[in-house]
Amino acid sequence: MKMFINGVPADSSSGETFEVVNPATGLLIDTVPKATAEDISLAIGIAAAAQKSWAKVPIHAKADILYKFLDIVEENKESLAKTLSAENGKPINEARAEIGNIKIGFSGFIERAKHFYEEIIPAGTEAGQAANLQLVTREPVGVVVCIIPFNFPCDLFDQKVAPALMMGNAPIILPSSDNPLTLLRLASMLGEAGVPAGVAQCLTAPGSVKSAAVSDKRVSLVTLTGSTEVGISTQELAALNLTKTALELGGNDAFIVLEDADVDLAVEELIWGRMYNTGQVCCASKRFLVHNSLKEEFARKAVARIQKQKYGDPSLEDTQIGCLISEKAAKKVEEQVNLTVNQGGKVILGGKRNGAFYDPTVITDVPKISDVAVDMEIFGPVVPIIGFETDEEAVEIANQSIFGLSSSVFSKDYKRAWKVASLMEAGAAVINGASFFRSFEMPFGGWKQSGLGTEGVMSTFEEMTRVKTIVLKNLL
Repeated sequence: MKMFINGVPADSSSGETFEVVNPATGLLIDTVPKATAEDISLAIGIAAAAQKSWAKVPIHAKADILYKFLDIVEENKESLAKTLSAENGKPINEARAEIGNIKIGFSGFIERAKHFYEEIIPAGTEAGQAANLQLVTREPVGVVVCIIPFNFPCDLFDQKVAPALMMGNAPIILPSSDNPLTLLRLASMLGEAGVPAGVAQCLTAPGSVKSAAVSDKRVSLVTLTGSTEVGISTQELAALNLTKTALELGGNDAFIVLEDADVDLAVEELIWGRMYNTGQVCCASKRFLVHNSLKEEFARKAVARIQKQKYGDPSLEDTQIGCLISEKAAKKVEEQVNLTVNQGGKVILGGKRNGAFYDPTVITDVPKISDVAVDMEIFGPVVPIIGFETDEEAVEIANQSIFGLSSSVFSKDYKRAWKVASLMEAGAAVINGASFFRSFEMPFGGWKQSGLGTEGVMSTFEEMTRVKTIVLKNLL
């Protein structure tokens, strides 16, 4: 499969390629071009020119084009899902759900754009301004670099590309090298739907090459979802040109179970909040803080419930838990679990790796000062259980992390749960549900080292536009 540059399939200027491998089987799926810094510079120049014309296209016309794109996606949804499952390792039904989200996400941004109104500051609002009318407008930022991670490539494509296009920007889409195929197909479908050549482009650039896009002076915004380490280095590089950034980064979300909680509900939410996408979710619940009086019951029921999940080949219809994105990723999870055991944890389920597969794992007796209880984010199907005695202690453990993406608390007393939720140092707090909650409508983003800015139908247009005030002086 080729890159999508200036409306047509394109090879790398170097002629080099790299392989995309099915992580579950180790088999080659396809090869893609290995983009160079020169390829990125070329694409940015094309985007900068094309964006000026795209910005003049009326909102309703942009909407018509993107709705046609959704029709094309619908016609190809099953083959897109199979491509995503094969290159990512997520169960086929999860892949179908993610492809289904494209319609939800794009239509949300399309309709919001139709009602993203400009504002007027009336004459006389401020002393001395009785004769002046001030119109506050929103204009496109220009070229937007969209750096998209492996775990939810289509969902993040929706969150970044749809608002960029609706606001008149030209997105440069940079997918993960682990699984770029689905996004290459989606970019081509945008062109098929009528997005003009050069307005939306997709390049398969290895991690280090992506920096050429971040550092280019013609780029107005870099929107990135990824690790905190990559986010910080991206912010440093972008700062050299005062390029705006929107960063959704790592998380180590706390899942607090108070002593009056419904344990069965909490365990069901654990399945959704930790096992989905084999635990490779930024806002997955990753630290399970359980009141000491419920620890044994919670652990026992968690093991029993996890064992009911079908674990294995992602392509099979009944598979519920698949593999990780690569064997390298699974080895990292293996190392982190071993460290947690060395620090006092006890594995009561799983703890084994086979290639890119890592068994769903439950660890009890995890000390509250262990790495995983603080800042070590495990990107896999691992449930470390940490005990506590009081609500205050639970909040203290939760807030000791450098991360603050999302959080959750379980209690039958909503007033008590609200108090705990309000004390959580995180961008979201879910009551009686796992932290893995992200609607397209909500402003989603982290506190502390979990990011800068927010994404969602409510807020992304603020990131994707710049403010201009037009003053009609002495009009009245």
